[in-house]
Amino acid sequence: MTQLQLLLAESVRSLRASLSTTFAATMTVLIAMFLLGVSIALGSWVVSWSNNVKKDVQVKAFFCTEHTCAQSVTDQQVGAVQRWLEADPRIKDDGVTFISKAEALEIMRDRSPELVEDLTYNPLPDAFEIQPKQAEDVEAIAADLRRQTFAGVEKVDYGRATARRIIRVGQVISIIFFGVVILLLAASGLLIANTIRLSIYARRREIEVMKLVGASNWFVRGPFMLEGLFTGFAGALLAVILLLLGKEIALPAILGRVDADSDVQALAFAWTALILLGLGLLLGAAGSGLTLRRFLRV
Repeated sequence: MTQLQLLLAESVRSLRASLSTTFAATMTVLIAMFLLGVSIALGSWVVSWSNNVKKDVQVKAFFCTEHTCAQSVTDQQVGAVQRWLEADPRIKDDGVTFISKAEALEIMRDRSPELVEDLTYNPLPDAFEIQPKQAEDVEAIAADLRRQTFAGVEKVDYGRATARRIIRVGQVISIIFFGVVILLLAASGLLIANTIRLSIYARRREIEVMKLVGASNWFVRGPFMLEGLFTGFAGALLAVILLLLGKEIALPAILGRVDADSDVQALAFAWTALILLGLGLLLGAAGSGLTLRRFLRV
């Protein structure tokens, strides 16, 4: 306990002795964590939007009608297709929906009444709408369904061009998001390490004297690492406060002008705050410890 108190006292003394450098390091962490927090919030929202759009990617299996088949489609034929679909692990548990021709006509009447107002009969077929667990599997599911050559199934479609475009956009968004996060982490680490390096360089004589009188590496490193922890935590905490103010003040004004889907959500603010505080502590301690290593070789 006495050694811990000594390390704490020494770190507080060094913070007071180099307030300008401490302030610079804290502001560096603040800016880096604020930008990272904004990137996490915006990036996770965009990824959520991309995943929500992928829900529209479906496979559709259309049955014959009385005008395209010699015989009407039977319940046994429909049941055989449904059983095969429900046994496919790539399809959601509740992702197989049967749309009868009467239901399809009602849907068409609601969406485009002008197209069905003069119809004398129902030309629409019975169909299955199939929702995969992953949008990337639609092409394979459609191909396998075609190969089964089920009796009564006339056409299998999944909107090839649209599906590929949606999947490609989703993949690009995910890559960009993770790339930006990694880039910001690397930039934050370098900025914090350089700022702390200036503080350590200004006190290199003190470190050399401590080493010459027999102080261990960990005894010398301890106060600097505690200083790094403090600056990292303080900067991250200030960034969280700024993000919270933005969330409570600026965000409602922005969302008031944007149509937001309730299914599209950014990462919860509590998780973002914990990530930023943890990264602030980690980067502060790592920046101090790694930068100090070269000055311990006396």
